[in-house]
Amino acid sequence: MSAFEYVTVLISIILGLGITQILTGIADLFHKREKVKLYWPHMLWVLFVLVLHIQEWWVTYELKNYQPWRLPTFLFIMMYPVNLFILARMLFPIRLKGKRINLKSFYLKNYRKIFTLFIASAILSVLYNLFILNLNVQTQILQSLLALTFTVITIKEYQQEWIHKSLSVIVTLVMIISIVIEWNVWMIN
Repeated sequence: MSAFEYVTVLISIILGLGITQILTGIADLFHKREKVKLYWPHMLWVLFVLVLHIQEWWVTYELKNYQPWRLPTFLFIMMYPVNLFILARMLFPIRLKGKRINLKSFYLKNYRKIFTLFIASAILSVLYNLFILNLNVQTQILQSLLALTFTVITIKEYQQEWIHKSLSVIVTLVMIISIVIEWNVWMIN
């Protein structure tokens, strides 16, 4: 077993747990659908976080030639998947039994916590890209812009629905467009 195979096992487990949280949350909402009032911007964030988990698993393959592996570096690399797991958990109400769930109310009550985790994800992504993958600063504009946007909305505590709806649509579209534009980048040879 190579060092890469060894360290990526734990990364994959954490990402798998996050994906499990998201899929379980979706299944729970579907199972209790008569008691759940969906809120589409919230569901776009759920989709976005699911794609972030899959993207992180995919990008982890870029570490196949990373040498040498040291515990501090590994702990730093693990921070992003751990943050994604916590984010996945925060996207859903803890208890669904017997209660009516209004996801709009849930989202508006919790968006600051969720956005704080998005900010942490963006910062960790930039640091990972700069120091582990040795990418240049110019390639980090999108993550930096996302972190700034989430920071402003979180600090200012914007509750206007149009802001949250617009942001969820814009981030989803940017994600789709970036996957299409970088079609050949998202390839494992």
